[in-house]
Amino acid sequence: MAEGHFAEGGCTCRTVRYRLKRKPMFVHCCHCTWCQRDSGTAFALNALIETAEVELLSGKLEAVDTPTESGKGQIFMRCPTCLAAMYSHYAGAGPSVAFVRVGTLDDPGKLPPDVHIFTRSKLPWVKLPEGALVMEEFYSYRDHWPEESFARLKAAKQG
Repeated sequence: MAEGHFAEGGCTCRTVRYRLKRKPMFVHCCHCTWCQRDSGTAFALNALIETAEVELLSGKLEAVDTPTESGKGQIFMRCPTCLAAMYSHYAGAGPSVAFVRVGTLDDPGKLPPDVHIFTRSKLPWVKLPEGALVMEEFYSYRDHWPEESFARLKAAKQG
């Protein structure tokens, strides 16, 4: 991997490859029933990063508009061949912030969750680490993010 880049990843069929040019701002582990359904598993693990910091190395992405519990929807960016979701844009954050699916990274262990959200619907057999930041629903970025990450988020949403 090139010097100065944080991580690389891609889809199941290897058509799409991407690079995160810097460390994500924050990592969400979402336990809502919508993420359970979308992922086909117990939760979704998303690394929030400025879309401008996600570099497409090969292939192309297909935008798929998908409903959410909030009613505002999200746009999944998927490989058009294998349909794996690389990242999404939620209405609240807008197109300037990518919620990268951590499982698509070559080294997903590099990005453990910073927060567990919507734990009100967490599956009962999922055990959260002691001391983890846990929210029954969503939360205020301002109240829980490191100052540098919050400044990056503000800049991305204004830019």
